[in-house]
Amino acid sequence: MAKQRKRFYQRKRFLIPAIIIVLLIGFRLVLPYIVKNYVNKVLADIPGYYGHVEDIDLSLITGAYTIKQLYLNKVNADTEIPFLDFERTHISIEWSALFKGRIVSEINMTRPSLIYVFEDQQTETPEDPDFDDWTKALTDLVPIDINKLDIHGGKVAFVQLNADPNIDLHLDNLELYATNLRNVVRTEARLPSNLSATAVSFGGGDLHLEGQMDLVKQIPDMDLALSLENANATALNDFTDHYAGIDFDKGIFNFYTEVVIADGYLQGSLKPILKDAKFIGKDDAFLETLWEGFVGFFKFILKNHKENTLATKVPIEGDLKQVDTETWTTVLNIFKNGWIEAFKNMVDDDIDFSDVQKTAKKKSKGEKDKG
Repeated sequence: MAKQRKRFYQRKRFLIPAIIIVLLIGFRLVLPYIVKNYVNKVLADIPGYYGHVEDIDLSLITGAYTIKQLYLNKVNADTEIPFLDFERTHISIEWSALFKGRIVSEINMTRPSLIYVFEDQQTETPEDPDFDDWTKALTDLVPIDINKLDIHGGKVAFVQLNADPNIDLHLDNLELYATNLRNVVRTEARLPSNLSATAVSFGGGDLHLEGQMDLVKQIPDMDLALSLENANATALNDFTDHYAGIDFDKGIFNFYTEVVIADGYLQGSLKPILKDAKFIGKDDAFLETLWEGFVGFFKFILKNHKENTLATKVPIEGDLKQVDTETWTTVLNIFKNGWIEAFKNMVDDDIDFSDVQKTAKKKSKGEKDKG
């Protein structure tokens, strides 16, 4: 009897660990499907959108998971072109922060694309504050702080299909690096998050973006500077022909902008520059001659002949609900470029974050006094 009892306990001693191991293996096998179903449910619950993920890989040891082929599009979109299409998103725990008692993550995205199809985005949506808030749903997939974000081989495009020919303005080979996106690192900096990006634009131009942000606020503060240089102007022909009825026979297109947002108030500028540009008019012979004469006349007056550039600087200012452009300042800047001096091929960096912050406080105080 004693021997049988001993054998029973010996078997029990081995059986329980074996059952636990089997259960753990089974849980590990079904866990990716559980996570996949959760992610697909999050994507399915976005008002106005539908989305799906193809597969999810998990690594319990490293605390990482990889989302494969995530796409998102509007429910009532006219096309089947995904608004978001993320080929591979790797999300991992940052162990150095974990050892310090913080749970933060690193995100590495491979060949993600964001394609804004004009027709798909013009459909009417209900007046619901949660409607179209796809960004909140995606951040729910990473419910911990994000310390680093890397994007490799990304694409951003603006497409308009009802134009003839179709308009396709795109950025390829996007390389983006961002840190401290949710104020993970304790810092006294007013704008704690850093952002840097490069890309190849339409017409083979070089795009460069640098800036700082504070994303913790409901209306994020930011100080960004963007430059686009040496793009072949003929790549704009579909866009300019559709909206202005003109084409470029040749030319180089540069674009510079800086945007500062402080406490919900925005100041910035847009500075397009055309160099060595030659225009082509409409197909009709009479209109073509008339248009070429019109463009040629004003190009002669407004361009800087020494630098052979046609440029202007468009200031923008206001709150985010109503950003206005100063029309007369824009006109004066055209003549300034033509008769006084050519704009330099660089971001001017003449907008200071602290100045915008002071303006925002003055505007806020003035509105309170009126009330």
